[in-house]
Amino acid sequence: MHIPIGIPRALADDRAGRLTGLRYALHLTIPRNRTAPVIGEATLTFDLVIPGTDPLLLDFNPAGPGRLLSLTVNDVAVDASVVSGHVAVDTSLLRAGRNRLVASFVAGDGPLNRRERYLYTIFVPARAHEAVPCFDQPNLRARWTLSLDIPAGWRAVANSTEVCSHPHQSGSSTHTRVQFAETAPLPPYLFAFAAGEFGVDTIQSSAGPLRVWHIDVDPALLAANREAIAGEHGAAVDWMARYTAIPPPFDIADIVLLPAFQFGGMEHPGAIFYNAPLLLLPPAATPQQLLSRAHLIAHETAHLWFGDLVTMTWFDDVWMKEVFANFMAAKIVNPSFADLDHELRFLYGHYPGAYDVDRTAGTHPIRQPIDNLLDASTVYGAIIYLKSPIVMRQIERRLGEDRLRDALREYLATYAYAHAAWPDLVAIFESAGFDDIRAWSRAWVEEAGRPAIGVDLRLVDDRVETLTIRQDGRGRTRAAQQIEVAIGTPAGIAHVPAWLASAVDLSAHVRGMTPHFVLPNGRGLAYGECHLDPRSRTWLLNHLGEIPDALTRGSAWLTLWDEMLIGTIPAGALLHLATSLVTREDNDLNLQRVLTGLGPLVWIFTDTQSNDAVATQVERALMLALARHSRPQLKAAAFSALCSVATRAGTIDWMRAVWSRDAAIDGLPLSEPDDIMLTLELAARGDEAVVARQLARTTDQDRAAALRFLAPAVSASPEVRTAFMASLGDRERRTREPWVVDGMRWVHHPLHERHSLELIRRGLDLLEEVRRTGDIFLPKRWLDAMLGGHRRPEAARAVREFLDSRPPTYPVPLRRMILASADQLFRAARDVTP
Repeated sequence: MHIPIGIPRALADDRAGRLTGLRYALHLTIPRNRTAPVIGEATLTFDLVIPGTDPLLLDFNPAGPGRLLSLTVNDVAVDASVVSGHVAVDTSLLRAGRNRLVASFVAGDGPLNRRERYLYTIFVPARAHEAVPCFDQPNLRARWTLSLDIPAGWRAVANSTEVCSHPHQSGSSTHTRVQFAETAPLPPYLFAFAAGEFGVDTIQSSAGPLRVWHIDVDPALLAANREAIAGEHGAAVDWMARYTAIPPPFDIADIVLLPAFQFGGMEHPGAIFYNAPLLLLPPAATPQQLLSRAHLIAHETAHLWFGDLVTMTWFDDVWMKEVFANFMAAKIVNPSFADLDHELRFLYGHYPGAYDVDRTAGTHPIRQPIDNLLDASTVYGAIIYLKSPIVMRQIERRLGEDRLRDALREYLATYAYAHAAWPDLVAIFESAGFDDIRAWSRAWVEEAGRPAIGVDLRLVDDRVETLTIRQDGRGRTRAAQQIEVAIGTPAGIAHVPAWLASAVDLSAHVRGMTPHFVLPNGRGLAYGECHLDPRSRTWLLNHLGEIPDALTRGSAWLTLWDEMLIGTIPAGALLHLATSLVTREDNDLNLQRVLTGLGPLVWIFTDTQSNDAVATQVERALMLALARHSRPQLKAAAFSALCSVATRAGTIDWMRAVWSRDAAIDGLPLSEPDDIMLTLELAARGDEAVVARQLARTTDQDRAAALRFLAPAVSASPEVRTAFMASLGDRERRTREPWVVDGMRWVHHPLHERHSLELIRRGLDLLEEVRRTGDIFLPKRWLDAMLGGHRRPEAARAVREFLDSRPPTYPVPLRRMILASADQLFRAARDVTP
């Protein structure tokens, strides 16, 4: 029998049809020394419905020290080995009905995230078998029973409650043996545990007692945030239970706060893992930060229903759990932050990121075909996280809030503790009244790209005679979306709602108006590449800051950004507009978006380094913004932007004085993270001595470790930066993935572009290894960090040559990622051929 690499769909479907009643009993012995092996034993029991003739393949593909030690099948010892990430169990050893496999092994280290004083598992999307033997697919749920031998003084947390713990002698070492209860049925990617020198606090929420596990956190920050965490957690659980008419489907007893966690959170039933700094906010946290925390807690809580209770059949539908977690989180938390502009936040939180992929030659559908779980990590990204909520908002507008809620209740009740696919939910939506959902889904869910939306405006005596909005699907299935067109006039802004399929005539609504501008994506609804008419384009470039409505200003800015990228307006004109906006824009979100655009405008799309007059204009505008804005969050945004684009000696000297406390910014006290940001910016501009001085005064040890890691990446020496890049070929050096991404960004900073050109090929060559060994978001972040600092044709050529030299077997998802991440480079280098 040919043993495949990875977990192909055919293998998974075969096993799902053959196995039922699956249970795992897993025991692991975890040593204190993080380099010593983790020894384990896994007992798998299951009913074999169809014995078949082909061997049953057990997944096990451990990295590092991992290996299979022994295997027994129904009490018979067999001579087994790992081949292509699988252990083949001959059918002659199996029987119809109940079977029992016992595997002794050394666990693979990769998904165990081992640190000096703790470890934690991340098995998403299909990485459980990189640590332990299992059937690693989402549509084979199992009940798990876990026991751990951990070093004395450590504690452990898992999906289920602790049954007992007691000292246990293992050789010359004394461990603590912790036994956990059997879990509810879970797919392997949701099975989880953490162990280490954790502290544990119990807080009360409306959903019951909640234990907060933490390590290396500031006790004062924990004390200041614990009640808010409890309140937001309880509110999310209560809201989800009411909305779905289903009580909490799992015991929700523990949350685990981890420093430098790879994700914002991970929805393990019974033990949700969080990135600690995202929950433990400083006393001066902004309303946006508070909302982001509440949204994150609500998102992970919603996953207990969408993703945990009902799991996708295969990872082509992983977007379903993410879209509903995002969708529900907004419904849960937005009413508690009534003073914030949630429509504007939705616009910026979804459209720019989705467009950054969907406008490129590397885009893909929301629902992507995945033939092998080797590629499961590549489906994660902006399209499923950011485009899919836009699509779901359109579905709700078609069905209405009540019918959507009732359809989702039916979906959850029908597939509880099981799995479902998008066509299953489509059928429910169709029954609920969305008659053309199948064709609509083809356009918005199963096809890639975005439509082009244009304006046909005819004026007579400066007044509107006719206005038509057109949508070109660009080869996609035609499907309507709801839009709201904004028409700016001397009397104010008129909004005209419409359903847009191919074209909609709005003349009757606007005839006789004297328009300043016509904006197809007024109120941020329309999804597509919006093209302005010449009159609107000119007016907005000169007067955007005069628009009284913040949401309309935001929609207009995104439209102008798109027009800059496609070459309709010059980058210099948009940079001129941006510098005028930074001093007058008083909406936090709009200012942040404009400041975010300044970096690419300065470094990538215009040549400010060789144009001192433009650099002076930009830096003076940001200094003026820093002085004029009174709110600390606006000052902080302007300060960060100024430091990131500074090239003039006077500005750099001022930054150095601020770092050394010889200068101060009125109304903006600096924190240790601010000091470290300044340190890196100054070092990248040639002042390396500041790094050692900052290390000497940094009190947070994790921040100090990150700075030591990043120091070579900001070195003035090309040889040192090259050595840093080479070091990332070592898997151990890529353990702290946020540090790795930051390091790549500094090595490839535009200030280093001439030298880093030669490092592009090295980074691209490592991509397959990064995908194989890293967590789900690392490959795209790796590429973005590397390519985002380049603008030269030589860099674009290096990417094209790499892609052209790949064999036909090169993974299509990685090719798409490269094309998406290189899109900005291609446009800056005027290399925009697909």
